[in-house]
Amino acid sequence: MKKSDFYYDLPQELIAQEPLEQRDMSRLLTLDRKTGETGHYHFHDIESMLNPGDCLILNNSRVLPARLYGVKEVTGGHIEFLLLTQKGQDVWEVLLKPGRIAKPGAKFSFGDGLLKAEILEVVEGGNRIVKFSYDGNFIELLEKIGEMPLPHYITHRLEDKERYQTVYSKEPGSAAAPTAGLHFTPELLDRIQAKGVKVGYVTLHVGVGTFRPVKTDNIEDHVMHFEHYELSEETANIINETKRTGGHVVAVGTTSCRTLETVAHQEGGIRAADGWTGIFIYPGYEFKAIDAIITNFHLPESTLVMLISAFAGREHVLSAYNEAIREKYRFYSFGDAMFIH
Repeated sequence: MKKSDFYYDLPQELIAQEPLEQRDMSRLLTLDRKTGETGHYHFHDIESMLNPGDCLILNNSRVLPARLYGVKEVTGGHIEFLLLTQKGQDVWEVLLKPGRIAKPGAKFSFGDGLLKAEILEVVEGGNRIVKFSYDGNFIELLEKIGEMPLPHYITHRLEDKERYQTVYSKEPGSAAAPTAGLHFTPELLDRIQAKGVKVGYVTLHVGVGTFRPVKTDNIEDHVMHFEHYELSEETANIINETKRTGGHVVAVGTTSCRTLETVAHQEGGIRAADGWTGIFIYPGYEFKAIDAIITNFHLPESTLVMLISAFAGREHVLSAYNEAIREKYRFYSFGDAMFIH
């Protein structure tokens, strides 16, 4: 299949620049993946679409305020770091600019000296391996001096960092939010569970590779980025019980979906597991774990559009997207949602 098979034309004004004041008041477009039939609701209506015996699987990864602005020691040259992957104790792979002042041995200071870093090496692709030094707790320091690494298509400043976190975020490690979960409120989750829907959690730390464009014309030639995941025994039991009793496994977001499909593929079923996944799901893939997915609207020609096209059919997905455009839905990270069932 060609990358261009997954293109659609989105007016710039439909890219949501800010979150809604009330999380669960986002619009919700439903899509029947077998018939292509659509419906229009608000996100809080998801409660009525889930049945007792179903389970909802959420990604509890928490976004790190991973963008740091600092200066080079001695010269005072300005630098921008974006933390990507932790490689060891206080050792991280980072994306930075400008690269010309960040050679091995160079030292930088952030937050008036609260955090310091030394470049250890340059790796393939130009990223750097750096060693941080500080007093206190690293995560708390990031919360104090770091900024949220919002996607490039969001140009407005985010006033409240928590609006780029899900209300159930727990495990720090993501460079981008699992945005399908941004629509949930504690009250909505309580009502869903009171209805007899079980809720389970996985952790997949979203990397900036999630925004990496597909550059190959033939999508099968695209090389996926790797992200770390964990699936607990408790969550595995919830999923297996749901399957056993005939309920539906509903993944919240493509990150939850990729985690479940990775484990189902590697383990031959759902069981506790952790590791790195580079699973690339595109049309022709046979789903092994999920029965439905809650997801936001994704960029044209992205691996995420390819994933949901594998689940619901490319024609159905692109038709639903064009309907959403006609109906002026809000797109991308702070935008509206879909329920594909």
